[in-house]
Amino acid sequence: MEPIKELEGAHVALIGLGTSQIDYVIGRENSVEWDETWGCGSSAAVFQLDRLFMMDPASRFFDTEDAGKQTDVMRKILPELQIPIYSCELDDRVPSIVEYPVNEVVAATRCAYMNNTVAYAVAFAYWNNVKQIDLFGIDFSYKGNLHFAEAGRACVEFWLSKCIEKEIKVGVSPRSSLLDSDVPMEDRLYGYHRLDDPKIAIPDKDEWFVCNKSEMDQMIETGKTTIQTIPRPPEPFKG
Repeated sequence: MEPIKELEGAHVALIGLGTSQIDYVIGRENSVEWDETWGCGSSAAVFQLDRLFMMDPASRFFDTEDAGKQTDVMRKILPELQIPIYSCELDDRVPSIVEYPVNEVVAATRCAYMNNTVAYAVAFAYWNNVKQIDLFGIDFSYKGNLHFAEAGRACVEFWLSKCIEKEIKVGVSPRSSLLDSDVPMEDRLYGYHRLDDPKIAIPDKDEWFVCNKSEMDQMIETGKTTIQTIPRPPEPFKG
């Protein structure tokens, strides 16, 4: 498989199964558009997607109950979906299934660190040279539940770092823990967060700058900047 020409320079949304997927809905309701919307797993049961990433073999859903509550809905939708469904192997029961180009992605990125489906999707975006990827419903941990955290956050953040270094813009729902997006800006720079007037790092278009929170508050009050110190939907925080 070769990189898809239509994806080069595209603005892509990627939807997982976490709570912050609501910000994608809010974005669409407020006229935010993406060139393509991709999803992971059973997100296809709800969202109109252009591509689905399901790195488990289809047999996991058809032949076992290992996927728990996702089993029934996946058995129903997989034979009906008419979009590319990227997975680790083909299955005659899923006409649209496509083998993920793992050989090509690993060779091109010189990296095989992909321990969850979201990481494969981000690596696919990296390989295809998209312009921007915004992530929703990819949360991994939740402030209100200190005893629960899904595996894979480090791997996804690793691939997002590679994207950023490649000058691919990364957006994350402000409700997500990914890249500390749900942490107040004044608490993100360790050490400086302990100061009476903490320093904050602010994205401004394609650049970043650091200032004291009081400076930013004053600029906002005087109208010298429209940047908000607290990310808010529908726009995901741009990293």
